[in-house]
Amino acid sequence: MKLITLMENTSARDDLYSEHGLSLYIETGDCRILFDAGQTELFSENAEKLNVDLKKVDLAILSHGHYDHSGGLMRFLQLNDHAPLYMNERAFSDCWHGADHYIGIDQSLRDSGRIILTGDEYAVAPQLTLYTMNALPRRFPLSGAGLTVRQPDGSFLQDEFLHEHYLLIEENGKRILISGCSHKGILNIMEWLKPDVLIGGFHFMKMDPMQDRSALKDAADALNAYETVYYTCHCTGTEQYAALKEWMGDKLRYISAGDCLII
Repeated sequence: MKLITLMENTSARDDLYSEHGLSLYIETGDCRILFDAGQTELFSENAEKLNVDLKKVDLAILSHGHYDHSGGLMRFLQLNDHAPLYMNERAFSDCWHGADHYIGIDQSLRDSGRIILTGDEYAVAPQLTLYTMNALPRRFPLSGAGLTVRQPDGSFLQDEFLHEHYLLIEENGKRILISGCSHKGILNIMEWLKPDVLIGGFHFMKMDPMQDRSALKDAADALNAYETVYYTCHCTGTEQYAALKEWMGDKLRYISAGDCLII
């Protein structure tokens, strides 16, 4: 499997854009996948510089219903005239930060005619499966305090992230899990799916590397208990990553815009 980071909060090259967002290009033995599309159209400009032809992508997947993963999707649909876009059936939830800031996806995407809404488990293709894990109990807390969903009556409830799903790729004897932000809790996700490789954000960016050092150490110890190799990014936070790296060593690596993985 080959993975190229098209957009991330940081960049590995001076000629590439970065923004608070995530977009990954993935090649398996059978298909080419766009996983998330960043906050703006800039992911597509990075793709051109990285020799990734978005017109040849076979399918696109949105990890969850937030703007920093979906903002470039309309641009992708303009560039690519055939790839279906998979998102969870709850992805158009009215997602907010508190009660003041809308952070959901562009509702006009509903009219694109390219969207396939998925349930709690969905086989996209052989060896490619989307999971929400909504039916399973959580032993660890959600990651995303202050994020809400506005109800039809105008009230706001804490977001339970029922719209978030994860892509499991099973190839060459490995189970590779792709997560956008791991809002359901990275420790829950690991306990549920136990992949050989996990790629995605841990959503630790709001944790203070000093004041929350003990909690970060506990998380590192829990992640170290698995034989998994982790490639993290985006909402983990660079300072939080540096703290985790002290305890996790080579089991944990960071990917920036422009980085390429061969797994």
